[in-house]
Amino acid sequence: MSVRELFELTDQKAIVTGAGGGIGRGLCAALTEMGADVALVDTNRSNMEEVAEELRRYTRNVIICETDVTKAAQVEGMVSKVLKELGGIDILVNCAGIARGAPAEEMKEEDWDSVIDVNLKAMFLCCRAVARHMIAKRKGKIINIASMSARIVNRPQTQINYNASKAGVVALTKSLAAEWAKYNINVNSLSPGYILTPLTRKRGPEYHEKWKSLTPMERLGEVSELKGAVVYLASQASSYMTGHDLVVDGGYTVW
Repeated sequence: MSVRELFELTDQKAIVTGAGGGIGRGLCAALTEMGADVALVDTNRSNMEEVAEELRRYTRNVIICETDVTKAAQVEGMVSKVLKELGGIDILVNCAGIARGAPAEEMKEEDWDSVIDVNLKAMFLCCRAVARHMIAKRKGKIINIASMSARIVNRPQTQINYNASKAGVVALTKSLAAEWAKYNINVNSLSPGYILTPLTRKRGPEYHEKWKSLTPMERLGEVSELKGAVVYLASQASSYMTGHDLVVDGGYTVW
């Protein structure tokens, strides 16, 4: 198999949660550009329709699944729909996530719960539902979007709930990788640093300049700079990698 063939995703069937968000859109584009058919999963239908229209430049096999991934019944229904309409699931990219920060002593219980539910519980529910299909066919790729926040404490913002959720994602990834390796299922995580998305842009120049000063490359990343990483983790190029957290952060965690 040539190097080019190792990265091909032609006829692969993928699910991407959080598909309507900034990073989710970019990862969907990366998978379809390499030949995959994609199921878009999010709660915002209008955003998904925009993404679907963009992706149809590469493939006609794009489906929309309006799903609250924190609800087990909705996740199971989404997986059933994907199996029926795409004919299988080869790749799962768990990208759904939210951030609601506050000083720890002031954080509301509902803000702790909502972040843990979306960022960690939902990821487990999607992994569990999809893995049942992958176990049966003895093959699959699962990619969990974590964050460099699993390894460091961000500043100047305070976000203990987000950091804890992303550390949990990395631990979840390692645990599932160990359990499911015998089924030829690769489970890895991808941890971005500060990426320019609608969410990070809301923070404004003061935060951006601080983040740049803490990053060896002295800039924020672009969503396009995550595309190669997700294709690598979704493809046969990473067939001997499992339980790994791939950090793409401009060197932030070096210091």
